Order: sequence, then structure tokens, then C-alpha cells
Amino acid sequence: MSDVLSTAQRKALDTAVQRARVVAEAAADDELRRLAVAEESRPGYLLDDENALRLALREKARQLGDSTGRDADLTLLRADIAYEQWHRLLFARFLEVNLLLREPTGVVVSLEDCAALADHEGEPDGWSVAAKYAAEILPGVFRLADPSVRMRFSPERRAELEAVVAGIDGGVFRTEDALGWVYQFWQTAQKKRVNESGRKIGGADLSPVTQLFTEDYMVRFLLENSLGAWWAARHPDSPLVATWEYLRTLEDGTPAAGTFDEWPTTAAGVTVMDPCCGSGHFLIAAFGMLWRMRAEEERLSPSAAQDAVLRENLFGLELDPRCTQIAMFNVVLEAWKQGGYRVLPVPQVACSGVPVRGTQSEWEAIAGDQNELRIAMVQLHSLFRNADTLGSIIDPRPVGDGPLIGRDMRLADTWAETEGMLTVALGREGRSDTVMGVVVSDVAQAARLLGRTYTLIATNPPYLAKSKQSQTLAGYLSIRFPASASDLATAFIERCLLMAAESGTAVMVAPQNWLNGVNLRGRE
Repeated sequence: MSDVLSTAQRKALDTAVQRARVVAEAAADDELRRLAVAEESRPGYLLDDENALRLALREKARQLGDSTGRDADLTLLRADIAYEQWHRLLFARFLEVNLLLREPTGVVVSLEDCAALADHEGEPDGWSVAAKYAAEILPGVFRLADPSVRMRFSPERRAELEAVVAGIDGGVFRTEDALGWVYQFWQTAQKKRVNESGRKIGGADLSPVTQLFTEDYMVRFLLENSLGAWWAARHPDSPLVATWEYLRTLEDGTPAAGTFDEWPTTAAGVTVMDPCCGSGHFLIAAFGMLWRMRAEEERLSPSAAQDAVLRENLFGLELDPRCTQIAMFNVVLEAWKQGGYRVLPVPQVACSGVPVRGTQSEWEAIAGDQNELRIAMVQLHSLFRNADTLGSIIDPRPVGDGPLIGRDMRLADTWAETEGMLTVALGREGRSDTVMGVVVSDVAQAARLLGRTYTLIATNPPYLAKSKQSQTLAGYLSIRFPASASDLATAFIERCLLMAAESGTAVMVAPQNWLNGVNLRGRE
């Protein structure tokens, strides 16, 4: 295990991250005004490429939920740009400190090297070069065509933000929990504003209010007494067992939590999902356990076992696209730390909180003359209209015994096929990197992961009492999860039980009050 942040490091990081948000949002505001993104007409001073970016930013704003009419409000777009630009610099620093930052030929580079390459790369300074390289080598983390990523801050604002990142102690970037605290600190001011407003919580307000960092001992206790107990029952002499300090055993040495006899017989068949994965704390811990299990059982090298786990065993979903990005990076960084740098399978981590903003006819049009795809697009449009509020509570499985898209197929196969057909359709029309194309792809990926079941569900669900829930959230819970609608966390327990395979298990951090008078449809 890596070290965790000291009290002093955590305090300093808190100050730096909150300062970074102020700087990045002010910088984003400056550029949004310069590009006249809030204006419906193009200013005469904009070059063609600047206007193209302006139009893409307006489309991104509408997708996020901002208005772009006469009384334009670009609050959500500003926050998105600030976070993307901050992340490019922050992730570059993580890679550089851990000797993982590489230029396109694969040579390890430092920030000083990047500064020397700035002119050659057509970038204004070394930090910009480092951010560019970071974006290029991180599979699935950054989308270089995203208008929020394409925006560039003014030299003065850029230097101000770079100074914040450079001022963070290098030791922070070697700790195990820094990324989780980074997100928590970024949301501090917004969480305070939302709580003080007294408004009902939903949409963009949900993540700042409900996201909580899960302490390491909680994560390890839950995983070691589920996944670890399963392994210990089958491999009592494995050297792995002795490394799990939170694993509890009975007097005869068997796991106190049980032996999970109905789980798959080998690690290759075990699937682990965190549907509220946040910055990826559960995913990182499960990753470290799973690849060592597979390496031992299958006699694989560390890198081969890790790649196999990324492809077949580990899954995550998250409401907030920012947290999804952190979780993706966290998993990739851990795989490189533990197995060395190489091209990795893209982690199976998706954002379940991408809402549908376009019309149903626009979504149907993507399917062209493919009737089955058209029906699936209609269903996706309906399911994910309020995804920024519902997230992983969404269940794309049909209610009752009705078919999903008119075919007798397993649900996971159905949505996987839909995702494949969409990839082809978007590529054929040249829309893969457009705002609309990215949203469609994200929604299809989320539906695939939400529509299947898993051996183990491990998570720390969001907590939000019914009295604080928005009308959309409270209404959905009362219809789909009436027995557990009193708190969002309780509804998540029921959702996780439904996501578990027939012989699967759900483990989570939860208060005891949900046990009082709640009958979760007979599921255990």
C-alpha cells in the first residue's frame, strides 16, 4: 500500500485545490466572454477556427443544461471548462512525479524536458506540452476533441493556474488517496453554496452535496471480508491471505463472513462493480486484489494479470463525469505503477449521469434505417432524460417479462450489441467526436454496464433524505423503489441487490437506520 496524505499535506492540498478552482473558473469566464459564447451571433473579430470552437462550446453548454438564449447562463459550462483544464495540468504532474509522463515516441520526459520541447510542439510553455502528452497517453480519460479541452486560457491566467499545480508538494502525487481528496476539496465551496441555498437537491447539485471520501479502512474491510473471504476459503495457503489485515476468521480459520460457495470457482469469473465509484477507491483496492489472484491461479505476469482484470473483472459507474475521469485516471495510474508503463485496455468505467438533451427524433435519426437500433435509441432517450439526477439508480432492464427491443436476447448482450451498432453508425456519419456523438456513446456504455449483473457490488452510496430530494428524484424513487424511498442510500441498497448476480453479493458503507421497517423485496 502507498502512503496516505499526512494532515499537513491534506491541509495544503485543500488550500491549493480551492484556489485552483477560483483561478480556473475566472480564466474560463474570460475566454467565454472573448469568444462570445453567450452571444447568438458571431462577432466580426473571431477567426474561423475560433468561431468553430465557439459553436461547439454553445452545443456543449446546452448538453450540460445551460441556456444559450437571450439570458444565457453558462455556469455549468464554465465549471466544466475549469475542471478539464485543471485536470490536464494535475494529471500531467501526477505522471511526471511518478516517472510516467512520456512524449509520443515513448521516452520518459520531465517538466524541464517539456519546456525545451514547447516551440517544437507549438505550445506556449512546458506545462502545456506536459498536459498535451498526458491527454494523449491516457486511454479514455481525455477526449481531445471536447471543446472544453480544446479551449486555451490567456497566458496570464494559464501561468496563474500552473503556479498552483507547481506549488503542490511532490510527495502528494505519490500517495494513494490524493486524487480522492482533490475532488472533495474542489467541491467544498459549491457544496457550501448549495446547502446554504436550502433548495431541493438534484441535477448538478447532487454530486457536491452527496460525494464523500471513503476512508481506506472501510474499503479494505468490506473487500477483504467478501472478495478476500471467497479467496481465502478456496486458497487458505495463498500468501495473499496473510496480507489482508481486516479479514476476520473463525476459530477454525475459515472466513467469518462466509465462504461464498456459489460464486465462480476461479478469479477469472468474478466480476466486481462499484456503481458510485467516485474517485475509484474501491476500484483500486479491488484491482490490487484481483490481479494478484489471477496471477497466482493462472501463472500470469503482473502486467498480463492486470490487463486481464481491466478487460474482464473490474467495472465502475459514477454520476459525475468529473469523478468518472478521476476514477479512470486512478485505475490507469495504479496499473502503470504496479505493472509498468504500457498501452492498457481502456478501464470499464462509465458515467451514468450523462443526461439526454436532444429530441427523440434527433436520437432516432442516428439509427438511419436500422429499425432495431432506432427502437433502442428511443428507449435510451427515455431512460436517460434525467440521468444527471438519477445516475446508477437507472435500471435499463425491462419491467416485468417484456422484451427490451423486441428480441429474445440476454440483456447485457442486447445493450452491448446496441453500443457496437452505434459506434459503427456514428463513425459512418463522422459524428463520433461531436458533442452529440459523445453523449450517445456515453449513454450506450452506461446502459450496457447498468443492464448486466455482477458477482460483487461494493460501494459507498450517496445519502440524501427524502425531504431534501428534488421532485424528479423523489418521484422516481417512490415509483421504482417504494420500499426504500425514504433515503437515496437505502434505494441504492435495493438497486445494488438487483445488480448482483443470482448468487452475487452486495457490500457497502451504510447507516443502520435503513434496517428499521424496510423490506427490500425479499432480497438478501
